[in-house]
Amino acid sequence: MLQKFKEHIDTHFSFLKDKKVLIACSGGVDSIVLSFLLKKSGISIGLAHCNFSLRGKESDDDEAFVIDWADKLSIPVFTETFDTKEFAKDHKLSTQMAARELRYHWFTEILKGFKYDYITTGHHADDDLETFFINLSRGSGLQGLTGIPEINETVIRPLLPFSQSEIIDFAKENQLSWREDSSNASTDYLRNKLRHDVIPEYKNATEGVLGNFQKTQKYLKESQHLIEDYMALVYNLAVTENFDGYTLHIKKLQELPHTEAILYQLLHPFGFTDWSATSELLTAQSGKQLFSNTHRLVKDRNVLLLTEIISEKKKEEVLIKKNTKKIESPLQMEFNPIDKIGYIDKRVIYVDADKVKYPLKLREWQKGDTFQPLGMKGKKKLSKFFKDEKVSLIAKEKTWVLCSDSEIIWIIGHRADDRFKVTPKTTEILKIAVKN
Repeated sequence: MLQKFKEHIDTHFSFLKDKKVLIACSGGVDSIVLSFLLKKSGISIGLAHCNFSLRGKESDDDEAFVIDWADKLSIPVFTETFDTKEFAKDHKLSTQMAARELRYHWFTEILKGFKYDYITTGHHADDDLETFFINLSRGSGLQGLTGIPEINETVIRPLLPFSQSEIIDFAKENQLSWREDSSNASTDYLRNKLRHDVIPEYKNATEGVLGNFQKTQKYLKESQHLIEDYMALVYNLAVTENFDGYTLHIKKLQELPHTEAILYQLLHPFGFTDWSATSELLTAQSGKQLFSNTHRLVKDRNVLLLTEIISEKKKEEVLIKKNTKKIESPLQMEFNPIDKIGYIDKRVIYVDADKVKYPLKLREWQKGDTFQPLGMKGKKKLSKFFKDEKVSLIAKEKTWVLCSDSEIIWIIGHRADDRFKVTPKTTEILKIAVKN
């Protein structure tokens, strides 16, 4: 196995030769064998062990074992103890997800602090098969069925071509010791149930399961690459990138064959996995929304607007005193008395300074707001103005208004109010400009 592993490193991970690699080491057979193989392959390594405080003395013994193993290999070792259950409770996570978050956050800190280049884990072919069945049971798309990636940014998995039986046999042949995690024997988790009850029966019923599975995954990955190449063309045709997100043009998407599948491929990276829900949005009324954990998708007339979810914040309100020349937050704005009107665009207005009452108030627009659009008689609700001007739902949410007393001077970036305009009787002009 050592020779086969070295050949695998030379072929697929040759970039590791002059890099520092941090091994996620639980003390189990997979991570013990991985660290042994990498050390024998001449890779610079260190171990990182997480004590999740979930199994009492057993967890502490695992930590002591990993420290002793690092000493035998004469390599650095990092250990950290977490109150996983408390973290899971505070962040409303399952114990498994809490452990994962804690683990990878800490690994990233070590990478930065101690100049390691990659994290490596002991995932092997049997783990990959289990992941395939888990994703299959969840109705995953093609990407989920391609299994565990060998390289995912800074995380690498060089044991994926090897079966667990190969790893255990190698450990025994080389008289390597390892720790058994008692929780792995439980079938409370889906992965363990597959590992102990389902996959062994599947292997008994079907000869050469792992080898055939690896061939299938190779074909699936090649198919996925083909889709990714096609999606690059679709992206250029039907998606516009904005400063605050993405615009998906519905008509252009509907002109393409397999629109539902295309939409899934576009939105899956942002956490949207329900094919039917996303496709129904194409024909839904404006304002219909879908949410993933990180993003929001909104139907707005003939487009879908995709934006990152920003945590709720208090409504900001800024008071601007007389003679203020500049503010930096929440918008960058300048206020300058001038002699005559210059260029005009949506980011600049000119008002009669004598009509302005201080302090000015800068705030987010609210339902029920009204103003008198420049050049018009009579008031108009901002909601009606936005509708007439076809302002997108996302743009509306980011709209600020500048007020004098209780009256709106300017819907910033859109339209000034007629009541504050410069006239032949104006003796002092105030130029107001927004810079961002």
